[in-house]
Amino acid sequence: MDLFAYLIPYGLEWLNLIVRWLHVITGIAWIGASFYFVWLDNSIRPPAPGSELAKKGVSGELWAVHGGGFYNPQKYLVAPAELPKQLHWFKWEAYSTWLSGFALLSIAYYFNAQAMMIDKSVADIGSWQAVGIGLGSLLLGWTVYDLLCRSPLGKHDFWFGVVVFALIVAAGCGLTHWLSGRAAYIHVGAMIGTIMVANVLMLIIPGQRKMVEAMAAGGLPDPVHGQRAKQRSVHNNYFTLPVLFIMISNHYAMTYRNDRAWLVLAFIMAAGVLIRHFFNLRHKGRTEWRYPLAGVALLLAVAVAIAPPRPAAAVAVADPAAAFAKVRAIVTQRCVSCHSAHPSQPGFATAPAGVMFDGAEQIRQQSEKIYKQAVQLKAMPIGNMTNMSEAERAVIGAWFEAGAK
Repeated sequence: MDLFAYLIPYGLEWLNLIVRWLHVITGIAWIGASFYFVWLDNSIRPPAPGSELAKKGVSGELWAVHGGGFYNPQKYLVAPAELPKQLHWFKWEAYSTWLSGFALLSIAYYFNAQAMMIDKSVADIGSWQAVGIGLGSLLLGWTVYDLLCRSPLGKHDFWFGVVVFALIVAAGCGLTHWLSGRAAYIHVGAMIGTIMVANVLMLIIPGQRKMVEAMAAGGLPDPVHGQRAKQRSVHNNYFTLPVLFIMISNHYAMTYRNDRAWLVLAFIMAAGVLIRHFFNLRHKGRTEWRYPLAGVALLLAVAVAIAPPRPAAAVAVADPAAAFAKVRAIVTQRCVSCHSAHPSQPGFATAPAGVMFDGAEQIRQQSEKIYKQAVQLKAMPIGNMTNMSEAERAVIGAWFEAGAK
């Protein structure tokens, strides 16, 4: 039984590794394709009036060189005169990214919700409640977004973007009042990712199929399908940088471990949108430096706003050995269940990030990390599972500020 109990978290750790690797690979493929086609769409130039290309219905073309070869992609205003025998569909990059991402979300968060999703100082809820809130945010996010796209607001790009951004921020705010900051962030990212893949599954690919079916039947495709697909594709393009930030945010507790974590996320997402907008305009031949400068300014403002207070001036400790003994007792009671060569906390087969506090020297070597995570950010223990008190955090802080001896 003990061996079985050990193998389950160890197996999940390997599964986590493989699925995370797959998610990164497929995400690169999907986002790379998105970036390329938006760049291509903004970079193609119309053919000369009356030219052979114009007569063929080509709305734009581009010459490029890459990998030792020349390429000449062309875009048709509606469709070519004849349906090509071979037609590549860009869909599995998106589907594989979402499927691997949802599997990773389940492995890392849903299978260990008590540790990864719940912070009792935020909301005293059960594991199934936390999972339900997470899943509900994915479904609700897509439903509201899609209804807005189909409403009259969807015809006004700027105001649509403002409203959708505000709703995503509101969702982030709501999630931070129910889930741990880390879980709230990752679910905002999962919600946006769900919107993105649903755009592909529910509208972009079906629209393209209708165009192909019309051509196969000898008719002329309705351009409205291409217009709708283009709109959703552009939306996905602006979502990418916020999603990429959220994918890595779990490594940076300074962003999600504060009283206004949702506002921090809002500013960073806005910076990503502004920077993405700069590149989209640049591909069209317009260089508007105000957008990346505004994005950088937002990031700097966040960095200043959430900067931790400077440590107090070091005060000599009468008995360093006694001070360390107190710290070691706290770390042993509150941290070693996870940060050990053999974790006893359910759901952990190995120490997170390889950080272990089994011995006195390991605690001293990791003193800065302990101080940052447990005292400044209060990000550890995860969700404060082991109930580290403010008084205990103060003991660790005083020990570190006195030289961590």
